[in-house]
Amino acid sequence: MIFREATIEDIRDIQQVRHSVQENMLIDPTRVTNEDVASYLTHRGKGWVCENEGSIVGFAIADLEDNNIWALFIKPEYEGFGIGKALQIRMLDWYFAQGKERLWLSTEPGTRAERFYRNTGWTHTGKHGDQELKFEMTREQWERLKR
Repeated sequence: MIFREATIEDIRDIQQVRHSVQENMLIDPTRVTNEDVASYLTHRGKGWVCENEGSIVGFAIADLEDNNIWALFIKPEYEGFGIGKALQIRMLDWYFAQGKERLWLSTEPGTRAERFYRNTGWTHTGKHGDQELKFEMTREQWERLKR
């Protein structure tokens, strides 16, 4: 497995990973455009990918403008191999190195993602919208977790 920063050239594969998931699926896949992904990779934040044998199997994107995790997705057949954790480490190290103190994310309840975030130290802080759970991480929490 190779982990690296995401580039504009990765957008097609990032979209394929996003559309392959079995949970937290987009109701309307056209809602997240290639231009949206490009903006998050180049202007709003930064992203990382995991490659296996030349194919992108997971990605993560942090958003500095809204102070959140915009995306962290793994192809279903690659779940459970530590890819999400490795992407999260890179993303959170970079995010907090930008001088930020807190970030948040949302996910559907009862999913692998919810369990992942709970198990990796995120704090459940309530609801986001009508159906999603909101989690937060502070720089202080992240520094403690890394020890």
